[in-house]
Amino acid sequence: MSETADRYRTVAAGFTSRVAGVEPGQWSSPTPCPDWTVHDLIAHVVGVQRAVMARLDDTEAVAVDPDGDLPAQWREASKAVAEALGDDTRASKVVGGMFGEQSFESLVGRMVCADLLLHSWDLARATDQDETLDPAAVAKAGEFLAPLDEAIRAPGGFAAKIEPPAGADDQTRLLNFCGRRP
Repeated sequence: MSETADRYRTVAAGFTSRVAGVEPGQWSSPTPCPDWTVHDLIAHVVGVQRAVMARLDDTEAVAVDPDGDLPAQWREASKAVAEALGDDTRASKVVGGMFGEQSFESLVGRMVCADLLLHSWDLARATDQDETLDPAAVAKAGEFLAPLDEAIRAPGGFAAKIEPPAGADDQTRLLNFCGRRP
């Protein structure tokens, strides 16, 4: 298994556990993402997984059913990405995206894992769950996001950076870089 496939599985498992921890009354709770509820955040994450699979398969992304079982949609979408990463031919297929042409594995290892990791924290924060993120995934997300800095702050992207406190750990520095206040 590649490092990317392993990291995706780790980050996806973290998100899965937080989805499973959402209490019935928390679906409409606000998240650290402006204007998004817990429901909206999970639907977004499902949509991202489906969008990258559509790029890989040269198809239209399956729309998220907002009234359907979001945990089941998440499990199906993340399973599809994990299986594609486990297939060397599919993982190495070149796909397009907002960061140019790259292998499916690269797209997942960079954008998808970073997005999923940050939204795992958002979901944990919104639902009073464990906010601890995988340290290796935090390091990789920081490597990917740091060079993009101002480009990721366009409308609909990340908020302004927050200056981390002295002695902040890697997770706090990443979250602050992405405009989140742990």
